[in-house]
Amino acid sequence: MRTSSNPAFRNLPTSTAAAGPYAGFNQPQGGVPGYGPPQAPAGSADRPMTVDDVVMKTGASLGVTLLVGIVTAIWAQGQAAADAMGPIMGAMIGGMLVGLVLSLIIIFKQLASGPLTLAYSAAEGVFLGAITGVFELLFPGIALQAVLGTAAVFVVMLVVYKTGAVKVTPKLTKWIIGAVGGVAVLMLANLVLGLFGVNMGLRDGGGLAIVFSLVCIGIAAFSFLLDFDMADKAIREGVPAKFAWYVAFGLMTTLVWLYLEILRLLSYLQSE
Repeated sequence: MRTSSNPAFRNLPTSTAAAGPYAGFNQPQGGVPGYGPPQAPAGSADRPMTVDDVVMKTGASLGVTLLVGIVTAIWAQGQAAADAMGPIMGAMIGGMLVGLVLSLIIIFKQLASGPLTLAYSAAEGVFLGAITGVFELLFPGIALQAVLGTAAVFVVMLVVYKTGAVKVTPKLTKWIIGAVGGVAVLMLANLVLGLFGVNMGLRDGGGLAIVFSLVCIGIAAFSFLLDFDMADKAIREGVPAKFAWYVAFGLMTTLVWLYLEILRLLSYLQSE
């Protein structure tokens, strides 16, 4: 299987024994309208993973993040309106740290676990909700714009992948992985130098910050192509159905990053 810029997908197991009857995102398979009749028993614990599994698990994870995020955002707005930023920062940092710990456990232990994936989604909901609540108070309407923007990018990249408009080649894969690593290093350097009062201009809302956010959004969008390709190959190679939770987790990490970058960019543009 081809390497992905998303660390979650690098650890997916493979099994070609049962790959024949199952198809990926670009091929017919059972259970999805227009794809034909189901080709495997729905209750088989050891059956190969299908598109249905990926869609359902990703949908469940995204639903948890949205629900928790909306509740947290409403609460954060109330706290921010009362100038009680302490609880908001606590929720933000707590959600971020819990999400980080859970993600590391899932990735390094290669755990295809529904409870852990949903717990990660809930933690990210708290983290994103706390940030969004504050931004929404400062820039009314920004939350809906960010959600719609994220959904639009996801759908566009899925269409691009399915139509083959952009082929996931080894060269493209290396480029995206290198780009992700590059922006990660820049973000870390900006954070560390910021602690010593040095401003690199990557997150201050200026022209360079806008360009950097646009670059990050572009890289995150192209990362979806690698994510879709890895999920597609996992389906075609007969990876067990339970690993749909692992794929859902991987897609969620990219969605979280993309949403944050779009939210940042919108805040920069609206503050000018």
